[in-house]
Amino acid sequence: MIPGDQLRSIVGLSIVEQIQGTVLGDNVTKGILTAKQHEAYLRDGYVLVRGLFNEAETDLLRSAMENDPNIADKLYARQDNDGGATRMMTWNHPGDSAYGLAARSERVVETMENLLGGEVYHYHSKLTAKFAREGGAWEWHQDYGYWYHNGCLEPLMASLMIALDHATPENGCLQVLKGSHLLGRIDHNLTVGAQVGADIERLEEIKKRLELVYCEMEPGDGLFFHCNTLHRSDANKSDKRRWTLICCYNAARNDPVIEHHHPGYTPLHKVPDSALLDAGMKFGEGDKEGFFAAPANPQSLEDKAC
Repeated sequence: MIPGDQLRSIVGLSIVEQIQGTVLGDNVTKGILTAKQHEAYLRDGYVLVRGLFNEAETDLLRSAMENDPNIADKLYARQDNDGGATRMMTWNHPGDSAYGLAARSERVVETMENLLGGEVYHYHSKLTAKFAREGGAWEWHQDYGYWYHNGCLEPLMASLMIALDHATPENGCLQVLKGSHLLGRIDHNLTVGAQVGADIERLEEIKKRLELVYCEMEPGDGLFFHCNTLHRSDANKSDKRRWTLICCYNAARNDPVIEHHHPGYTPLHKVPDSALLDAGMKFGEGDKEGFFAAPANPQSLEDKAC
């Protein structure tokens, strides 16, 4: 891990504290990241953990996404600028379903607590389903580019992407601009396809300076990434689908000041890592999870686009 004094000299104390939400130390005490992986997250804005979920666990998660009537029958579309569509389903609360137990597992929650410097809660989860030959692109954006407009005052937020299928450049794997979380929040606007995208002029300059990384993933791999990390993905032009489960978390001390379509602080009850396999195939209960019937953008960005 980069020593505290050294990292302060690189990016400044206030930026370090804002990114980490915690005091730098010599040991990683919670979660599954090694010291080198934690250092990579602080430096790069993301870290890829191979085999975060084993084959049996990943099979359960994949099957739940494919067969749960709360999800499979109610996917909605988010269009890109060219008219392509990614199918999605979003829910606010993790229950006792396979995917709820994964989001509440100690390996995930305690890693998020380490990265965000204290207690966290589940902000929301979503399935992003890029079907073969038709899955649309995601434009460059920061998650905090719109979560800020939801009343989350600080970027004490992060996400975990869990690969349910092989994710490759051909079928639209996630792309990140390495170290872009250090830039802070960039202005965002609604795109032609009603996505939330980063300021285009600023983005073009950033792309000249930062390394573009394609995050290729195997089923069960997990990618932890900071809410200010710029990311996107291409349309799926291959004959292989690309489905991912994304679990998003907010620091408990960063309770939103605006009521919106995602929850404020709600205590998160962790479960042992064994809970997923112990429970077996379990679907959501519907109302308990707060599934979305349609996409939603922050009202302030909708108003700005009018």
